[in-house]
Amino acid sequence: MPKKFYLTSALSYVNALPHIGHAMQFVRADVLARYRRLKGDDVFFLTGTDEYGSKIYRTAKAESISPKELANKNAAKFKLLDKLLNISYDGFIRTTDKKHASNAKKIWALLEKNGDIYKKKYQGLYCVGCEAFKTEKDLIDGKCPDHQIKPEIIEEENYFFRLSKYAKKIELKIRNNELRIIPESRKNEILSFIKEGVEDVSFSRPKKVLPWGIPVSSDKKQIIYVWADALTGYLFPSQYWPADLHIIGKDNLKFLALYWPAMLISAGLALPKKIYVHGFITSGGLKMSKTIGNVVDPFEMLEKYGADALRYYLLREIPAYEDGDFTESRFKERYNGELANGLGNFTARVLTLASQARINAELMQINAEIKKKIILTKKQVDQKIEEFKFNEALAAIWELISFGDNYINQTAPWKIKDEKDKKEKSKVIFNLVMLLKEIAGLLQLFLPQTSEKILKNIKISKKIIKIKKGDILFPRI
Repeated sequence: MPKKFYLTSALSYVNALPHIGHAMQFVRADVLARYRRLKGDDVFFLTGTDEYGSKIYRTAKAESISPKELANKNAAKFKLLDKLLNISYDGFIRTTDKKHASNAKKIWALLEKNGDIYKKKYQGLYCVGCEAFKTEKDLIDGKCPDHQIKPEIIEEENYFFRLSKYAKKIELKIRNNELRIIPESRKNEILSFIKEGVEDVSFSRPKKVLPWGIPVSSDKKQIIYVWADALTGYLFPSQYWPADLHIIGKDNLKFLALYWPAMLISAGLALPKKIYVHGFITSGGLKMSKTIGNVVDPFEMLEKYGADALRYYLLREIPAYEDGDFTESRFKERYNGELANGLGNFTARVLTLASQARINAELMQINAEIKKKIILTKKQVDQKIEEFKFNEALAAIWELISFGDNYINQTAPWKIKDEKDKKEKSKVIFNLVMLLKEIAGLLQLFLPQTSEKILKNIKISKKIIKIKKGDILFPRI
């Protein structure tokens, strides 16, 4: 029976259009989903949109449309981005779905039943950008470090969740890797946060202040707070819970590694097994943010360069765990140097040579050195994907491409003219075809369209190898 593997990307906030950071996370999640499917696992990959909260309400008001209209418009854009990037998700949840509202109310009822929801008056610093209350220690020079804005001072009577009650239990589960946080630096960060002291957290807003959200069943004057509502979205495919992996940005660490486990423990549900936390794509060293206005449009990049070129850059250039800067000039360097000159050139050389030859596959065996190199590369790629080091997995594949280029240059099959050496020429071309086929197979996780284009030009029957030259994969910029 196939092993269950349930992974989620973060539910994307729809107060504005998708940016390049969303594209990066979706592509990473997609690589992992494709990888697990190839391993034979029963995969469910959930993505979706988080559609309630102050930012959406305020943005809709500013645009003179209803929050639902704004959510519909931008959720459609996130779905389109997934489609254009070839994201192979199995479920797409919107938190405005009726089924989700029902689930959120059920979880709230369980927290309430367990005595973990209570009402009190509260004054605090509220960052609309984060949709979260802040303490002074969270701020730098009085501003939210992520959004570069001063929080508002808000005084309200809200429902609170007894987060402090579960802090020690969660700390223990994180320390013993029952709830595994990757990388280690993020694990240490959340442990340090817990050590400083955890307070109970506001889990609702008054309806008169924020009329956009899911009402508290027992008190219609209160709206379930965006985090308490959105996190329950991960329970959507209930038969797959618990999640084997949540993929999140570092700004969501506190919510996914502290709030969410506390809610689950209170509700009597299993914890997720692993949380992979990645950095931001920066622009000029700052987080790309709609609030700051330094956002790169992924749709523009897709239109100019295509899905696989963008997927490659996001996987190859941005480090596994830390921030990475995006510039179009660097994108072009990667494109020309590694896609056009590297993969594209090697593919064209092999297919051109092989399309001119007639090779009897029955008489051929792959060269031992090439076979050894392929096996080693596959092991490296597997290991690096398991560690979420997509950049290093791709580096291993490109090393195999360089190995192939060197093999062509050393053997120079186009120089072999004598009749007596034709068998040797056939062997060389057979090895190159098999090497290219293996490279294309490895690339199906990362560059699915490119992989398919290469493989459709290689037809191997029991006896004859038929090769088409194919089109140029990556025309030089």
